[in-house]
Amino acid sequence: MTFLIVDLANTFYRARHSAHKAQSPEEKVGLAIHVTLSSIASCWRQHRANHVVIALEGRSWRKDFYQPYKRNRVDARNAATPAQQAEDQMFWDANDSLAAFLRDRTNVTVLQNSALEADDLIAGWIQSRPNDQHVIVSSDSDYVQLLAPNVRQYNGVSEELITLEGIFDRLGKPVKDRKTGLPKTTPDPEWLLFEKCIRGDTTDNVFSAYPGVRTKGSKNKVGLTEAFADRKIQGWAWNNLMLQRWVDHEGNEHLVLDDYHRNRVLVDLSAQPDHIREKIQQTINSVQSLNRPMVGAQFLKFCGRFDLNRLSEQASTWGQILGAALPE
Repeated sequence: MTFLIVDLANTFYRARHSAHKAQSPEEKVGLAIHVTLSSIASCWRQHRANHVVIALEGRSWRKDFYQPYKRNRVDARNAATPAQQAEDQMFWDANDSLAAFLRDRTNVTVLQNSALEADDLIAGWIQSRPNDQHVIVSSDSDYVQLLAPNVRQYNGVSEELITLEGIFDRLGKPVKDRKTGLPKTTPDPEWLLFEKCIRGDTTDNVFSAYPGVRTKGSKNKVGLTEAFADRKIQGWAWNNLMLQRWVDHEGNEHLVLDDYHRNRVLVDLSAQPDHIREKIQQTINSVQSLNRPMVGAQFLKFCGRFDLNRLSEQASTWGQILGAALPE
């Protein structure tokens, strides 16, 4: 069984910013929906998928666990002009309309919990079905940590497939680095996760556990490479790095190990608190197989609302993709 798991808000938001600045807000909305749905169709054909899973956002529990989490995004929204705020609202209304259509008029599985983020649900779905194949549709680099022989990631905006074996374009050819001309390689998921837990994530306003730490150490100082190599034994190199102390700009002293564990809870999609993991599992366990008829006709109506003329010409194909029920 092969599942397409779509991070809807991420795909929609990234598609919005791929639009030309000269386009009207209405045209940008149409493009965002078109790119989002086209990403699903492309993956469906390429990977011979059997069922589509849509992951929606809720309010994040991480904001209660760590107050600075994504606070930078709130500041950016508050600084927007009235025109920018109006355009933002138009986009999120369109995103909500697409989510409602998928939830109420198709047979796709929609995962949502008011206390969880989409990435929690996507990770939980994959972890609960280890014997199936999964393709994550998202441009979010956080999902690289989930890559495995049975897990790939498709970036619908750049049209690139990210796998453990490398990064490939829509024709299946390796994507080459513009500077070196060599095929791009996929970072080791375990290393990437470890590095992010130490360095933090500026995108989500997660602070570093060890500001200024070097990737490779010197004679007198351990770096991330040495600590990572020692992570399983947790010997001298691990403890030498993790037991370092530093003082922030407010005069507060930090132990690297404490901040690393904090960041791991925030970043590692297998390290959520127990009560959150229970919510994830409860949400997944509540999923039921749907058998709604005439999905293609419902898709035509949706296309009419947003003038998606090119997509409407393939209503029968969309009826197959969005009408495929979750096997019992």
